[in-house]
Amino acid sequence: MSKSVSHTSTLTADVLVHNVRLVRAPSVSEQSWAVVENASVAWQQGKFIYVGSTEHAPKIEAGEVIDGQQQWLTPGLIDCHTHLVYGGNRADEFEQLQNGVRYEDIARAGGGIKSTVAATRALTEDELYESARLRLLPLIHEGVTTVEIKSGYGLNIESELKMLRVIKRLNTELPVTVSATCLAAHAVPAEYLGRDDEYLDLIINELLPLVKAEGLAQAVDVFCESIAFSAEQSKRLFRAAKDLGFAIKGHVEQLSDSQGTEAVCEYQGLSADHVEYVSEGQVKKMAAANVTAVILPGAFYFLKETQKPPIELFRTHQVPMAIATDLNPGSSPLGSLLTAANFGCVLFGFTPFEAFNGITVNAAAALGLANQKGRIEVGYDADCLLFACEHPRQLIHEINLHRPTQSWHLGKERPNL
Repeated sequence: MSKSVSHTSTLTADVLVHNVRLVRAPSVSEQSWAVVENASVAWQQGKFIYVGSTEHAPKIEAGEVIDGQQQWLTPGLIDCHTHLVYGGNRADEFEQLQNGVRYEDIARAGGGIKSTVAATRALTEDELYESARLRLLPLIHEGVTTVEIKSGYGLNIESELKMLRVIKRLNTELPVTVSATCLAAHAVPAEYLGRDDEYLDLIINELLPLVKAEGLAQAVDVFCESIAFSAEQSKRLFRAAKDLGFAIKGHVEQLSDSQGTEAVCEYQGLSADHVEYVSEGQVKKMAAANVTAVILPGAFYFLKETQKPPIELFRTHQVPMAIATDLNPGSSPLGSLLTAANFGCVLFGFTPFEAFNGITVNAAAALGLANQKGRIEVGYDADCLLFACEHPRQLIHEINLHRPTQSWHLGKERPNL
């Protein structure tokens, strides 16, 4: 267990939380719950400075001392794949799906992503912000302290920038760390129908330099699929994004083997997301390139898919697995990360321990934050939660029965929003 000083030293902390049962997100080599009974943690200026047993703690002088009353202290939750900024809703398409229409057919008929594009373009920035804020609040209430949000429903320069500015505003105005991803290559807009490469040129030559200049995103993503962009087009986008200093992510192998995973690995991407149709050869490349598999059971559930991601192959080749909500208006209107974790267990065979790692330490890796978030360790951000349950496995097992009794983001207690 990490300690920063000897027993004879005195630490000065902003906050000391004692009398807790501590569950850290463990390192990859650990294969069981990393639990410390009768633990204490302390932080100063938003970073943990002591994590360990109360018995072995140094003297800690804190501005605020909190008795955790033997509750469980966990890392803040991380939702590493969402699309929660958008206009309108797609409940009508859900009804079509229930009547047997395939998602691919809805998309080709102008529905899916493209129907949301029209609604998103029509909203002002303030309107878009307010609708997104209302979707983000349930995640915050459940304990999410870090969330990734993608653009991708604007599909032109003006509206993509509008979305990314809303995402930046959410990061500024709400007590949550927001990682922004530019997903302008989500679909080909109607005005570029049949001119995929021209639209890609627009993204590469005009949009991405503007996004970089305004500091509006940390990563660039692409939907590599038969109804969107090819692997070669994805590589062209990734080359330009890397040259500008963006991290790489990919929506890959969701509906077919489109070789998008190879593109992500070739350009040292942070994560390959969906990956239902990924092959063992692709999994080996992910392991070699240290690419995290982001598993999205919400889309699998809502689309009634049958092809499951190869969880056992990821285990065999030691590819880290994250779980995210994929919160979006059509294929995964899911605003609960703990429910997504439960789906990962029930639908795909995750263990509760793996699912907990998937929404903490591995989710941090998927965002390039592995040395900063997702674990309760000295030097990490003081993002943590108190839960009144008998064991943290209940958070994964029991749907909609748990909320943190207290929640901290960067060392500051979060208010009831």
